[in-house]
This record gives sequence, C-alpha cells and structure tokens, in this order.
Amino acid sequence: MAKLIYINGQYLPHHHAAVHVEDRAFLFGDAVYEVIACIHGHLADERAHLDRLERSCSELQLHMPVERETLRVLMRELLRKNKTSNSAIYIQITRGSAKRDFKFPSPDTRPTLMMMTPAFDFENNQGVLNGIKVKTVHDIRWKRRDVKSILLLPQSMAKQEAVDAGCGDAWMVDDEGFITEGSASNAYIVKGNEIITRPVTTAILKGTTRNALQNLCAGLGYKFTERKFKPEEAYKADEAFVTGATTLVTPVLEIDGHSIKDGKIGDVSKGLLKEYLAYVEGLRMKQVSWESGL
Repeated sequence: MAKLIYINGQYLPHHHAAVHVEDRAFLFGDAVYEVIACIHGHLADERAHLDRLERSCSELQLHMPVERETLRVLMRELLRKNKTSNSAIYIQITRGSAKRDFKFPSPDTRPTLMMMTPAFDFENNQGVLNGIKVKTVHDIRWKRRDVKSILLLPQSMAKQEAVDAGCGDAWMVDDEGFITEGSASNAYIVKGNEIITRPVTTAILKGTTRNALQNLCAGLGYKFTERKFKPEEAYKADEAFVTGATTLVTPVLEIDGHSIKDGKIGDVSKGLLKEYLAYVEGLRMKQVSWESGL
C-alpha cells in the first residue's frame, strides 16, 4: 500500500498529495519544519521537537495551524495508517497560499500543515554503525540559523560538496574559522572526559538530540563544554561525532583527510548512543524540553 501523506485535514496517497502553486513555501521558502524519529513506536524527543516547532513559528510570526495536542494525535494517526513503528515523521508548516507578494498575507490566511513518514531504519544506519568521514566547507547560510526554516539550499550544497569528496557529511566553518555545525547535525569533539560543542546562539540550530545528550552527560560523568573550536583542534581530538534526529549519535572517523585518533569508533560515541536509545525507550530520564533542557 502506498504511503499516506497528511495535508490540511486529509490523509492522501503519496502520488495525490499536493499544495497550491502559490503556497508561500514554494514561492519564498516561507515555512518551518521538524523531523521526529519514531523508534520502536517511541517518538524520540517529541516534547523538544514540538517546543522548537512552536518557537520557530513564533519567530517568523507564523501561526500554528492546530493545537499541540491535536498535532500529537494527527502524528500518531498517520503512523497508524502507514502501519509503521520505525520511521521518521516530517512536519512542515507554511504560511499558506496567497497572491505572490513579499509582505506577509492577511493574518487569516490558512497555514498549510503537511506531514509524511519517510523510512528510518535506525538499526541499520550505516553512518551510526560504521562512522563517517567529514569535509569542512565555508558556512554561507542566513543569520537566523536558530530558526528551523526550509531554506536549506546552502546545507544541500555543503552536503553535496562533502559527498563529491567521498565524505558522509560537511562541517561548516564560519568567517572566523570556527566550526558551526554539520549540514543537518550538531558537531562535537571529545578530549579526555570532555565533550565540546559550539555554544547555542543564532549561529546554529540547537538540536533536540544535543539537548538530551547534555542532560544525559551529567549522569555519565562527562563534562559538557560549550565553546568554539576550529578544524585544526578537531583533527587532534580523541573522538568526534555528530547528533541529529535521524543521525542519532554518528561517529566521525576522519575530518579533511585527518584520521581522528586511530580512525575507529570510540567508547564515548558508543556509550552516548547506547544511553540515548535507552532514553528514547523511556529507560532513563523523562523527555526534556527544548528551551530549558530541564
């Protein structure tokens, strides 16, 4: 059976699902999104993802089309109809369809809510299982990276540059030479018992997986340090990894041709992945909020 797509109150077959040509997502990229991993029927960091979705909408003066609890019901119904307990849930909210004009349309314009459930085989994720190589590229994105908008062309270009170089992902570098984040992930290095990642500002998107790991680290005895670092420091790290909704905790074995330590998956990355999956299954702490992390 073909997968169903949810659009504005309807569950439609994939090949029939469409939005109007004047939808502002199509014309202006005027939309936000979230991706939530569903692992064994558990929605990973659902609370934090929905926190961030509401916050992204608020930053763009974009109205949530339904209440949070209604959205939660719709998400689960889509999973049920698609008969899946292991997938991702992609949620996209646009400002809706209106005559093409740079200014926002009337506030009563109906937003577009679209959801789909792309395949997510987390147990056979080759990046997580085997680690990846990374290439650094110049960060050319807009200055509000804290908003999870669909304006993803720079990230797509960065990812393709990395793939063309035989790498699994790109780490983007700002004008001062510091790593910001991956094309669709947060970036980390490990030095001894210290896990280092860039501080949360408008220069990066604060990840929900990052948020959970920061809270898990305290119980694991790791020091979670938020500071900037350059590629040259990363080359000499004990370990490196990325986190994201569908990348989970993915080890980075090589950066710009430099092997990290012995080029093998390290114990910190392995341990964090194990703890995060236990958290998703409800075996650790309760799901944390996105804003406070508490």
